Amino acid sequence: METAISKSAFISVVVPVYNSEAILPLLVDRLKPVLNSIVERWEVILVNDASRDGSWQMIQHLAESEPRARGIDFMRNYGQHNAVLCGVRAAKGDVVVTMDDDLQHPPEEIPALLSRLEEGYDVVYGTPLKEQHGLLRDLASSITKLALRRIMGAATAQSVSAFRVLRTPVRDAFANYQGAQVSLDVLLTWGTGRFSAVRVRHDPRKEGDSNYTIGKLITVALNLLTGFSTLPLRIASIVGFAFTLFGIGILCYVLARYLAEGGSVPGFPFLASLTAIFSGAQLFALGILGEYLARMYVRTMDRPTYAVRSTTECDLTPMSRTTQGAQ
Repeated sequence: METAISKSAFISVVVPVYNSEAILPLLVDRLKPVLNSIVERWEVILVNDASRDGSWQMIQHLAESEPRARGIDFMRNYGQHNAVLCGVRAAKGDVVVTMDDDLQHPPEEIPALLSRLEEGYDVVYGTPLKEQHGLLRDLASSITKLALRRIMGAATAQSVSAFRVLRTPVRDAFANYQGAQVSLDVLLTWGTGRFSAVRVRHDPRKEGDSNYTIGKLITVALNLLTGFSTLPLRIASIVGFAFTLFGIGILCYVLARYLAEGGSVPGFPFLASLTAIFSGAQLFALGILGEYLARMYVRTMDRPTYAVRSTTECDLTPMSRTTQGAQ
């Protein structure tokens, strides 16, 4: 597919890397002809998220053999979104492409995303035609996307994917972001409302298993709701208001029965049930408040979003080795 992007444009491809030593050479080899057919200038930024295999050594080797490949090595594991954020901030191109390191996102589909970008959008997602995951994993992904849709306030959130292209100026909106959690998709909404999506091929993993378990995806969804949205607080308020009305209704019932029959409502089970219901509602509300207080506490620690151990570039200064934020 042809793309309308200018041949003189500069494209940066950001790839978060975790335990992908064997796949990286093939990934770079498949990226080269695709990018060469689109633009004259491009770069690939490989961000090593403290892999436990020889991924960093492989990145260094690739950077030596291919000058347009750059590597960034984290001090410890910070997570996929943190790695992508680091790569997006380090990108020098006019357009940034983000994709996974397992080749489930085919490089050959990049022109399709760029073509849609040239229609006037700032961010374009590559939505899989068919997910290559199990039923439970797909269900957990759907829950995460529903949470994103609530936060992003856009129908496109249902099409969110780690395979995306974005115009570099969009990152200016979150250049100084120092939040406790990192969700690039939410951060992108701070800079633009022009989102779109394109259906693309989704290939099976070349090697190994996904590092995203069902539990991790559900945790991501909960972190999104409590880290970037006040929805849980509103739910707590609604629950409190609903049980207040319920309590008033019970009071009216007790008074009406007393006036009509001259006696109160008998029975310990009735009182015990009411106590359990209202106590549960109170604990639910307190739990939500506790989540928000915990995030405020973590943010006051001023922990870095990521810390860079080294890069494949020789001119890295100490100032650029650590980006302050919060994890």
